[in-house]
Amino acid sequence: MTEFDQPTPAAGDTLIDQVAEWLIMSALNGTDVETLFSGCCERLHAADIPLMRGSIGFNTLHPLFSGVTLRWRPNSDLERESFRHGELFNDDGWERSPLAALLKGNAGFFRRRLNNDKTVSDYPLLQEFQDEGATDYYMIATPFSDAKIPDYEKDGMMASWLTDHPQGFSDWEIDALTRIQKRLAVACKVTIKEQVAQNVLDAYLGRSAGERVLNGQIRLGDGEEINAVIWFSDLRGSTPLAEASTKPEFLLTLNDYFEVTASAVIANGGEVLRFIGDAVLAIFPIDDSVTAEAAAKAAVAALYQADKRLITVNERRQNKGKPDIAFGAGLHVGEVLYGNIGVPERVEFSVIGAAANEAARIESLTKPLDCHALASKAFVELAPEGWKSVGHHALRGVGDEIEIFALSEGQATQQTAGA
Repeated sequence: MTEFDQPTPAAGDTLIDQVAEWLIMSALNGTDVETLFSGCCERLHAADIPLMRGSIGFNTLHPLFSGVTLRWRPNSDLERESFRHGELFNDDGWERSPLAALLKGNAGFFRRRLNNDKTVSDYPLLQEFQDEGATDYYMIATPFSDAKIPDYEKDGMMASWLTDHPQGFSDWEIDALTRIQKRLAVACKVTIKEQVAQNVLDAYLGRSAGERVLNGQIRLGDGEEINAVIWFSDLRGSTPLAEASTKPEFLLTLNDYFEVTASAVIANGGEVLRFIGDAVLAIFPIDDSVTAEAAAKAAVAALYQADKRLITVNERRQNKGKPDIAFGAGLHVGEVLYGNIGVPERVEFSVIGAAANEAARIESLTKPLDCHALASKAFVELAPEGWKSVGHHALRGVGDEIEIFALSEGQATQQTAGA
């Protein structure tokens, strides 16, 4: 579309207003940012904006990633790319990117007509677009704050638009994209902030607990009784490791241990509730969708995977001249109270109850019994393969002795090798 065949200003403005209204209503209805952006692009394309490609980028708060980019093309699936912390701005091609040029300037936008601009060769990305037949590139930055000097790198959204129309974007189309960018940014900001809140709660509380908090379960005492498989693991030899290390070195050791255990729990559907010093408390909930047997098997799978991860981590530590690490694990099953504990001003989402305490007591037997992993009879009845009885033992704070089972070393080695 050019200045000669575009819709009349009134008709075109009406179409853009309809897109803007859809964006705001979708954001209010909790639509995810991927659907917002792809829906916006599809509606702009249907309104005769000759889009060849659309892209947005924004920052996020996540333990692994600092930013996200979404890319849209007609008749193609939306692409999503997440950038790890420090990855984007350390890229070799960063200084020669349109985004770098925009951030260094003060205009808030960057445009290049690719069919006749001699500076296209200065930007490898634009050269690629030109080779694809693109004729015009337009990037806009929208800050999420009212700072006099916007810091787009920390809080804002970038959008870029590409066309292959022979005459590029018309003046009306540039104006329409600029107008819709503000509405798109408002809609995405609402959704992005909600996702950031979810990311933070997932990182600090776990996915299930995070969802419960977002749904309003935040008062002291809010909770429910659930059945769950309980995992309790502890870093072996933590005191001598700490004494032989600097504080930063020991922090790295703890994170190596958590990479081994907590990551294996999460990968197999469990939920890490607490890091208690050098211990991990986690559950595999039992509910209408997960049977007790399935939860127990998931916990065993996590144990085997943790053993496999331990081999990899220790090889890495040996290459750096660091001592090996090891852990003990206790598995149990029972009823616990899953909810908020603490004081009104500072609550924590966790599990409490006799079963949780017993799981920790079972793990404490791994040292005197010289066993890598122990489980209660109640747990072994749900996932019996690979366990052998090591007799009846007293648990501190528990009246009667209970039968304890150890995971066969041969079974653990076999399962780990085949994982």
